[in-house]
Amino acid sequence: MHPIIEVLLIVIDLYMWAVIIGVVLSWLVAFHVVNRHNQFVYTVGDFLGRITAPALRPIRRILPSFGGVDLAPLALLLLLYLVKRLIVYYS
Repeated sequence: MHPIIEVLLIVIDLYMWAVIIGVVLSWLVAFHVVNRHNQFVYTVGDFLGRITAPALRPIRRILPSFGGVDLAPLALLLLLYLVKRLIVYYS
C-alpha cells in the first residue's frame, strides 16, 4: 500500500478516536462526573470541540432532532468508516 494512503488511514483513525473521546467527555460532563471548570478538562474538551465541530455541524443540520440525543457523531463515525473502507478497497 502506498505510504500516503497509510498516513491518510491513520489520520482517519485518529479523527474517529477524537470523535469518540469527545462524545465520552461530553457524557462525563453532562452527568457531573468531571468538572468543566477544571483547566485540563476544559482544554481537552475545547480542543476536541474545535476539531470535530466542522464535520459535525453539517450533519446536525441534516439529521432531525431526537430530543436530547445527538446522533451526529454516530453518523460521522459511520461516514468515516465508509470512506476508510473505500480507500482500502480502491487502493
